[in-house]
Amino acid sequence: MNGKIVGLALIGSMAAAGVGMWYAQEYGFYDRIDPDSPAAQVLVQTTSGPVPLNASSFEGIDANSSPLRWRACLRLDGPLPGDVIPFDDPQPLNGPGWFDCYDAASIGSDLESGAAIAILSQSEIRPDVDRILAVYPDGRIYGWHQFNDKTPERGVMD
Repeated sequence: MNGKIVGLALIGSMAAAGVGMWYAQEYGFYDRIDPDSPAAQVLVQTTSGPVPLNASSFEGIDANSSPLRWRACLRLDGPLPGDVIPFDDPQPLNGPGWFDCYDAASIGSDLESGAAIAILSQSEIRPDVDRILAVYPDGRIYGWHQFNDKTPERGVMD
């Protein structure tokens, strides 16, 4: 009888820990970005320097727990500057399931097929992290943060 109680207690605590970990990863750390806040201003890198992007319909999320949790969906109002800097190795990162305007798998496929282009929004938005945008011909834009390889000789223990 005592073994069953201990076993059930272990299974119950493992299930609670699993649910807690899932909740923390999916909901716990994310905050929506207010579209009217300065954090919703998206820049693009051009050969002459950073330029604010003329965009609307901003939806974004971010978290203080990681530099990689920023995601955004927006719409370009007007043309993209002609001298934007392309990004060579875009790797859209998955976002939480509830942030449904952003689909990393679809964005990645579109970047590979040429249906969208990747451009550099901000280099070193945080140390060793760049902000990347996927831009579609119809004006849709999706953004994420991605580690860069600008200092590959550095070790993990900086």
